Amino acid sequence: MTTVTLKAPDTPGTADTFGSSVGGRPARLRRELRAIHALIHRDLLRLAGQRAHTALMLLQPMLYLLILGGGLAALIPRSSLGVGYQTYLFPGMLMMTVQAPAILVGIRLITDRQSGYLRELLMAPVSRSALLLGNCAGGTLTATVQGAVMLGLVGTVGLPYDPLLLLLLLGSMIMASFTITALSLAIAVTLRRPETFHTFLGLIMMPLLFLSGGFFPLQSLPGWAQALAGANPLAYAVDLLRRCISLRVPGQPAAAGVEWGDWQPPLPLEAGLLLASGTLALLWAARRFNRPE
Repeated sequence: MTTVTLKAPDTPGTADTFGSSVGGRPARLRRELRAIHALIHRDLLRLAGQRAHTALMLLQPMLYLLILGGGLAALIPRSSLGVGYQTYLFPGMLMMTVQAPAILVGIRLITDRQSGYLRELLMAPVSRSALLLGNCAGGTLTATVQGAVMLGLVGTVGLPYDPLLLLLLLGSMIMASFTITALSLAIAVTLRRPETFHTFLGLIMMPLLFLSGGFFPLQSLPGWAQALAGANPLAYAVDLLRRCISLRVPGQPAAAGVEWGDWQPPLPLEAGLLLASGTLALLWAARRFNRPE
């Protein structure tokens, strides 16, 4: 485990349980920013030091895209989707790529609590919310970095290496990574055992991924499943990625994604809902995390 040391302030001051101090608001803000930076740095060091683990996490979506997508492309007619199946599958594989490292943030929070490392962090003169925000920022960054690696495969699925397209996809992945990381932390602050966390994720994450429209059109699902997809943040993230592609690639049809009745939410509204769901999850997690152990 990578160890991060959060130093006490150089100037005298007292801190209560939630990190408030009499050292002045600017000094407190600097301490909390240093704490967030230290936690982000810890996640980046872990990403650089665990190359084999990172490669294995990237291998699964790559195999899905190249093998499963290539095999089903011969069976699913292009006319049914408007594009080749590998092209259709690509946004879903980007989502799968950022999902795995984002979920690991919640698992690490539980294991840090069990090992006593979290208790050591809580002794630092910073607020608990800053520590949670640092974990969320670090998880968002590492998930986005791994998703950016998958962007190198856009040419293999028939999409151009258009700089603006890559920037749009990268921005969408940042929002998706933030939302999934926040949801993972919201679950982790509620549960106490990593086994329970894994079981809970097994029950909800794969259904959420299949209800995201990443593997097949949502309109092919029964009505009750489409209603569930309308409440699925991953569905808005996949739809955001797919519609960004249609904006930059001439002749690329915008596959129907999330619909409210017969109306499809506009792109800015979908992005806003995705960010709002992540923000609400993080605020709820911070409220739970601020309770004394």
